[in-house]
Amino acid sequence: MGAFPAGRRPRHSVVVRALALFAAGAAALTTGVAGGGRAATAPAGVHVRPASTGRISLTGLGAPTATSACVSKTGLRCYSPLQYRTAYHLGPLYREGITGKGRTIVIVDSFGSPTVQHDLEAFDKQWGLPDTRVEVVKWGNVPPFDPANRDHLAWAGETTLDVQYAHAIAPDAHILLVETPVAETEGMTGLPEMMDAEKALIDSGRADVISQSFSATENTFPGFDKGDFGSLTGLRYAFRAAAEHNVTVLAASGDNGATDSTDTSGLYPYRVNSWPSSDPLVTSVGGTQLTLDDSGDRTAPDRVWHDKYGASGGGVSAVFPRPSYQAKVAKVTGGHRGTPDISMSAAVDGAAWTYESYDPTQVGWHLTGGTSEATPIFAGIVALADQLAGHRLGQLNPRLYALGRLPAEASGITDVTVGDNSWGGVSGYSARPGYNLASGLGTIDGARFVHALAG
Repeated sequence: MGAFPAGRRPRHSVVVRALALFAAGAAALTTGVAGGGRAATAPAGVHVRPASTGRISLTGLGAPTATSACVSKTGLRCYSPLQYRTAYHLGPLYREGITGKGRTIVIVDSFGSPTVQHDLEAFDKQWGLPDTRVEVVKWGNVPPFDPANRDHLAWAGETTLDVQYAHAIAPDAHILLVETPVAETEGMTGLPEMMDAEKALIDSGRADVISQSFSATENTFPGFDKGDFGSLTGLRYAFRAAAEHNVTVLAASGDNGATDSTDTSGLYPYRVNSWPSSDPLVTSVGGTQLTLDDSGDRTAPDRVWHDKYGASGGGVSAVFPRPSYQAKVAKVTGGHRGTPDISMSAAVDGAAWTYESYDPTQVGWHLTGGTSEATPIFAGIVALADQLAGHRLGQLNPRLYALGRLPAEASGITDVTVGDNSWGGVSGYSARPGYNLASGLGTIDGARFVHALAG
């Protein structure tokens, strides 16, 4: 499968395609990274597709392998959902019975996947997780899945990742997948259908937390170059409805560091930001790189995701002024909305195992990275906190920034102080103690954070 044209794919999962990855003597391939990214030398047998476009696919492998084996054979770390549970200290919550029960996570993707239920069951069986029935809602005239259509394949991969990792973190939460009929691209295309679907589910009381692994660069919306932001702000009706109904809305911060995609091809040669991550009514989820052993215990502190395949999105919005909840970090954001707000695992060198069978030529286990991974993981965390609180927590950002002023022992928020999100020749932002435009407020200790967030 070839590279997807810029702007014609799920925006926030990073693709690496591996062919007979563990075959002896496979030759290393060197390719460019989409949109002016730096050239990357891949591990043996790995073909690196453009950043922000999909998965690491492993063929000829019967089942996932341990992190140490991944490192020795590919040079990349690979992680299971059980390792993430350990790394984010979720065991105490599960022992309390906090599993997301009674809460609904809405996942929004173009086209969806025809094998999403089957693949989730295979994923659950591998890791000993309880099965759940994914509720699929088709919004509008969703076309039949075509395995020869690159857009369909890309969104099926995105759907698979979103569903499997939201479920892995909140195993008893109800997963509602809404499939839309138009691929989200740069500018407005596909977004009206997504916002209509979200608003309908919000108004009908079906959503507790919404996970969005897509976005469009602010600069690509019609009228932006003339200072007219109406085409973007006119799409905020779903988020206003979410605020009215106390529904939490999340969005991936991006995989191209401090820049992002143009509406033709490549990346902007300067800092930009993307919507809906930049919306003040949305919690923006950035990416970290975890260094874990085979059990999921950390062997080094988390750092900002920035490997040879991508970097965590972050920066300031050109559209939205600084919201009141960021008043205490005004020295960092200036007069504008800053992103991300919080960060979770996203690195390709530290990628997540998924099971996929929608592509008959690539059935089996794959690895995925990107802020598309971080966002459903955090959606699961919110579902846990909603259950503990006994109600929807709604717009999280005021609460997050208030917690960010407390000691880590009380808030469960841990600083990420290493790394930066420079990418594609554009100088990004560096991590440091406190809020920054590479990792936001930092990452979390799940048990402490969920209790603090629930109040």
